[in-house]
Amino acid sequence: MDMADELAKVTEESARGGFFLISGSAIATVIMAVASILVTRFLGSELYGQYTLALVVPQLLFLFTDLGVSQGVTKFAAYFKLKGETYRIRKVIKYGFVLRASVGIAISAITYLFADTFATFLIQRPDLALYVQMASLSILPQVLFTTANSAFVGLDKTEFAALTANANAIAKAVVSIALVLLGYSVIGAIAGYVVGYAVAAVASGVLVFLLVRGKSESKGEGNTFYVLRTMLYYGFPLYLSILFAGFIPLYKEFVLSYFTTYSDVGNYKAAVNFVALMAVLTIPITTALLPAFSKLNSLSIEKIRMFYQLAKKYTAIVIVPITFLIIIFSREVVEITYGSTFESASLFLSTYCLLYFLVGIGYLVLPSLYNGLGETKITFEMSLITFLMLAVQAPFLTIAYGVQGLITAFLVASLVGTLYGLEVARKKFQVTYDALTLLKVYLVSAVSCVSAVLVLYFGYPSLIFKIGVGGFSYLFLYVTLLAMTKTVTLAELDKASSIAGKTLAFAIVAKPVLWYMRKLARFKQAL
Repeated sequence: MDMADELAKVTEESARGGFFLISGSAIATVIMAVASILVTRFLGSELYGQYTLALVVPQLLFLFTDLGVSQGVTKFAAYFKLKGETYRIRKVIKYGFVLRASVGIAISAITYLFADTFATFLIQRPDLALYVQMASLSILPQVLFTTANSAFVGLDKTEFAALTANANAIAKAVVSIALVLLGYSVIGAIAGYVVGYAVAAVASGVLVFLLVRGKSESKGEGNTFYVLRTMLYYGFPLYLSILFAGFIPLYKEFVLSYFTTYSDVGNYKAAVNFVALMAVLTIPITTALLPAFSKLNSLSIEKIRMFYQLAKKYTAIVIVPITFLIIIFSREVVEITYGSTFESASLFLSTYCLLYFLVGIGYLVLPSLYNGLGETKITFEMSLITFLMLAVQAPFLTIAYGVQGLITAFLVASLVGTLYGLEVARKKFQVTYDALTLLKVYLVSAVSCVSAVLVLYFGYPSLIFKIGVGGFSYLFLYVTLLAMTKTVTLAELDKASSIAGKTLAFAIVAKPVLWYMRKLARFKQAL
């Protein structure tokens, strides 16, 4: 297989994996979003703020369970699968589970035993100690669930990752809503959070066992010490970067707990819940790109640069228009879902979404590039820079401007961290900015807003009508302009259609859109 064929194969596998992760995440996120909206409505901004802060401590301490093992499992499972060394795959997954589970048990016990201390000193809310103690029970099942998902992605079994994510979402939704309706309030919501991860941990554990049980082990090369040393050597810088990246949202909530009210926290969290819908797209994209870049290790810098440019372009094509849509309809979406109780959530939502305009300079794609190629030290440096910028700015801007100040501090910190990663990539892998193509994506996305804005201000008074018709008209105009302006070329559309046709579910979703765009591209070419 020559380099061009290998690059095409990697692109195809990445697209397939991304599709299953996106479709699975979409279902899970919709379920979680509906459940979150209902729980938020039932609790109100005050109690929802308590629920949010109660989860901060276990979510923070969960970060210390990874050690970089999850990304190591994904990378090396993909790498050894490509080389056909199946015995190493089994060892990587097995010892990844053992190491993370051991740390998870210890961290869970510490959180449970010292819940009073954590509630008092970390979040300045001693009245939430019982809630923190309950939430600590989620740490171990979350460890098992995330480790299993790392194995699924590395083995190109992303449909299993989607399946277990849905199991988590359904269990969490059913239990949370039922218990809150029965009058258990915050305790019921936390119980649902714990049960969701427990169900997902059992389901994912069984599926991983079925996947690896037939892979024979070798008593020679690939012993326990070698496997652990390899994963930790790769993963430790990455672990530090994950630690900083994971601490960022929790640090923001720490700052809010010190300088704002429960109501402010509730409004902020309600806004972030909608931003989390972007995770339907962003997390699958970055997750699918990690093994893709891992498979490019053997290729030249030129091929790595080409795949990076492709990944960045198509990430922008997907993410930028969705960002515009959320900003345009932020007030309507919040009003429909939360009502008048959450007065500030729509403003926080539209401001926070500005983060995703950074995709054009590598936000989302750069970490996958570095982690896939084993350059985890650079990922760590990006995360460290982002965290330090946020840590310095956040308290001052939050005191001065409240939640909006905190969001602004985060946007600036993310911009600086991404620019650093981009500059390193330019020097190390000769990546280019491809400013013209990306500018066309942003301009097409912006111009397409015209149809949505017209529907918003002159359409039928129903908010649901405005969102539905406005959103459809926006996306229709957007895909039309993509083809007519040659932002996506006919050759690229033909290739995308070929890739889509190899996965039935992907073809059902993508084929009609690609057919329409190809017709327009041919018409434009004939002019």
